Amino acid sequence: MCRSIKTLREPFTPQVTDADVEAAALQYVRKISGFRAPAAHNAAAFDTAVAAVAEATRTLLDQLVVRGAGAPTTRA
Repeated sequence: MCRSIKTLREPFTPQVTDADVEAAALQYVRKISGFRAPAAHNAAAFDTAVAAVAEATRTLLDQLVVRGAGAPTTRA
């Protein structure tokens, strides 16, 4: 997978920002689409995919329970 995507849960990252989530989503969509920057006719689909992956990531992180970590992972 893409080496630029870092783990966004405790104990690896105690505080996850929206910028962290957006960067991971962008890297994921770039990797699977094969585009660093899409052509104009693909830009809407690319941007929609980034937003969907970011939202799915936020949902996942909000719902994860990490054993022994105390409280659920928090995002800034």
